[in-house]
Amino acid sequence: MKITNVRACQPDTPETPRDWRRSMGQILVAIETDAGLTGYGVGGGGLAGIHVVRTVLRDLLLDRDPNQIESLWEEMYRVTIMFGRKGLAVMALSGVDLGLWDLKGKAEGVSVTALLGGKPGRSFPVYKTFWHELPPEQIEPFSAVKLHLGRSAGGTSEMVEAIHTAREVAGPDRELMLDAWMQWDLETTLAIAHKTADCNLGWIEEPLPIDDVDGYRRLAAEAPVPIAGGEHEYTEYGFRLLRDLNLHQVWQPDVNWCGGLTQLIKIYELARESNLRVVPHRGAELWSLPALSALDPSPLAESGRPWMSWVGGQPSIESGTVTVPDRPGFGVEIDEDGLVCIA
Repeated sequence: MKITNVRACQPDTPETPRDWRRSMGQILVAIETDAGLTGYGVGGGGLAGIHVVRTVLRDLLLDRDPNQIESLWEEMYRVTIMFGRKGLAVMALSGVDLGLWDLKGKAEGVSVTALLGGKPGRSFPVYKTFWHELPPEQIEPFSAVKLHLGRSAGGTSEMVEAIHTAREVAGPDRELMLDAWMQWDLETTLAIAHKTADCNLGWIEEPLPIDDVDGYRRLAAEAPVPIAGGEHEYTEYGFRLLRDLNLHQVWQPDVNWCGGLTQLIKIYELARESNLRVVPHRGAELWSLPALSALDPSPLAESGRPWMSWVGGQPSIESGTVTVPDRPGFGVEIDEDGLVCIA
């Protein structure tokens, strides 16, 4: 089997947020073969990501054996390293890598989960994020929830009060996490962490700008709450640095951005060596589910991007859980004729 074409486009929906998540948003990659099979993957980078696929990665992959996924990943990484390593180029590469995995599963007639040694049909819990407060009527199905707080939520005392209220609403047995989306400073984070230590928080996510290495070092040493990050980190090389610097206790790689499934597997391996928790960003989407099923002994999945309705085959979240599909490849279903693409 040989690759005959690699295509990319950026589908759009009316629900897509009109911010960077559209302008630099998710791209669909299609990898065609002489066997009549097409593998689909989703990456990022918007029009810039599409340009990388069309002008660099496509030429590298034409007439190649798509089953050599890891060696092809290394070649794609090397050919983009001058302008890549992180960010848009790796986001684009992620979509191609996922397309190769989808193609491999389809060619062998098995799910990507089975390729990794996992169990299709396995169900595990999903957590959902709520902004500023927890609506009691909406959290009931979920065994874990996340409260998203930032500067718009008020000062330190107001946020501490909101967190204690959230714990009361969530009850003592439901896992509760926080997300600050890089909006706090070191002093604020430490104050909130100490004043809510009795709330038994699962983690505080990205409280500081992601390049504040010194700040995250202090949090790792002084905060009584685990610190989470990695949503905006790339490849095993980036996560190896996070590990070596001991910056986070919970890793949150996004498989559509971090380098694809090939890199998510390696990130899981690094985390296992250091006894770190991995909770992939948007892990309830079908691209991450194989890794959670096969590599994570206690998986917890984050709910996905609801505006990406053009990704068919996505398993629904029922009673706060998601079930890993048992279909060839990722189980993704793409109606290309029905796509509305920006480019």
